[in-house]
Amino acid sequence: MMSRSNNLDREQLEMITLDQVVPQEHLVRKLEAAIDFSFIYPLVENLYSTLGRPSIDPVVLIKMTFIQYVFGIRSMRQTIKEIETNVAYRWFLGFGFHTDVPHFSTFGKNYERRFKDTDLFEQIFYRILKEITDKDLLSADHVFIDSTHVKASANKRKFEKKVVRKEARAYEAKLQEELNQDRIDHGKKPFPTDKFEKEKMKEIKESTTDPESGYYVKDERTKQFAYSFHAATDRRGFVLGSIVTPGNTHDSHILQPLVESIMDKVKKPIAVAADAAYKTPAICNFLIENGITPALPYTRPKTKEGFMRKHEYVYDEHFDCYICPQGETLTYTTTTKEGYRQYKSNPLKCVNCPLLEQCTQSQNHQKLIQRHIWEGYVEEADHLRHTEEVKEIYARRKESIERVFADAKEKHGMRWTTLRGIKKLSMQAMLTFAAMNLKKLANWTWVSPKLA
Repeated sequence: MMSRSNNLDREQLEMITLDQVVPQEHLVRKLEAAIDFSFIYPLVENLYSTLGRPSIDPVVLIKMTFIQYVFGIRSMRQTIKEIETNVAYRWFLGFGFHTDVPHFSTFGKNYERRFKDTDLFEQIFYRILKEITDKDLLSADHVFIDSTHVKASANKRKFEKKVVRKEARAYEAKLQEELNQDRIDHGKKPFPTDKFEKEKMKEIKESTTDPESGYYVKDERTKQFAYSFHAATDRRGFVLGSIVTPGNTHDSHILQPLVESIMDKVKKPIAVAADAAYKTPAICNFLIENGITPALPYTRPKTKEGFMRKHEYVYDEHFDCYICPQGETLTYTTTTKEGYRQYKSNPLKCVNCPLLEQCTQSQNHQKLIQRHIWEGYVEEADHLRHTEEVKEIYARRKESIERVFADAKEKHGMRWTTLRGIKKLSMQAMLTFAAMNLKKLANWTWVSPKLA
């Protein structure tokens, strides 16, 4: 039977505390119990003057941002509106029923005047990570790395075409040294320094709205200005580190600095798992030489359809040559400045070969095979891929880093951004991942009053 309520309790007067109206199992109670936010005071002490009017409590400022990022509120303006009416948020900030909530521009002004050129948000991120470590929840022996694109606050149709210098890669100096040594070992002259220093240029689309973003093309339907959030997690999904780059930066360029950051600030991992985009000679060389096991997937050969694949040509390490399926030898000729050794066949023998049409399309009937000077590290990674240990590690990738990105986009507002510039996006990344780590820490360490 349908009932109608005629009793409106809107004017009801009660004596009640704010603490009484916040549910005992509410997430804000778990967050408050998980960590003592007073650690923020010494981090910002030198950013405040001893003169002038009293400022807003810096802990309140940071807690306001955690409300935004933990609960996935789209902007600080909207966060302030939520705080005004949400008693749980007021309780978390230490406000009363009638405490005035700061203006939404307060955090923005403090960011510009105090926090902009500091590493405050990085320090907060690693302080939360230390709390996770102290609670023995971190499992950083196996690290999972990937990136996701975040749509920039920029119109994809407003851009200028520019010619810019290609970015230097972390491993270039080492590669130049080793390829020159390889040339010397083969009786070739090393490349002069100016051969490498010659600037490599490329044409890019630069947004007129947010010049620091990068033009990202995934397919015909997905073309936009974006940023790449590169992140690393442990096997339990705790984020260990993050780097933000323009959206047109290739994933493989960031793995080395990201792993080095983890080695410096967390610990040296035993294994690193990543998808096929990271399966390059430079990455395999970096990981194996640092005693880290690469957990990388199978990649399909990139040979044209109808032609013999590279693995059908056997590399003889002792004689440093390739042997084709017909038993003929491809001998070393040179090492390029990109680090590739070139092996070529004898065209006089190839011209009458029955497999010529499946071997090469060159007009002089000569087969060319390129082998990177670090190719042996890729082959070692392929060998490790078949071991049960690496299979198990790689299988966890979708349960860790992929899930973190999915949650960040669906629950924490990371699908797109209203901020502009690498510095502000780095702040967003650090706060988002710090909020996710704190939320997981809070849920895992919470002891319900009913059970206490």
